[in-house]
Amino acid sequence: MRIGKLAQRSDCDTETVRFYEREKLIEAPPREANGYRSYSDAHLVQLNFIRHCRSLGMSLPEVRILRSFQANPELACDQINLLIDGQSERIHLQVESL
Repeated sequence: MRIGKLAQRSDCDTETVRFYEREKLIEAPPREANGYRSYSDAHLVQLNFIRHCRSLGMSLPEVRILRSFQANPELACDQINLLIDGQSERIHLQVESL
């Protein structure tokens, strides 16, 4: 699928898709003969994951850590556990302040 379709299916802007691609948060898609990017359903899953993390208030560096763990699940998950614990604590503090 092309970038417009990917953006539509993930309910975001094409510039957001390009930004996440430049930041290497989503995998670079292959290019068609005419130079257009060709995104797959896997890109949609990656984009939806990133957007979900961002909606929970996670920073781009935190999302990058999670995406790196997705790509290499055999790595030790101590850093992931700390990240999730920290995020959980931030959410609890936000709830209390409301």
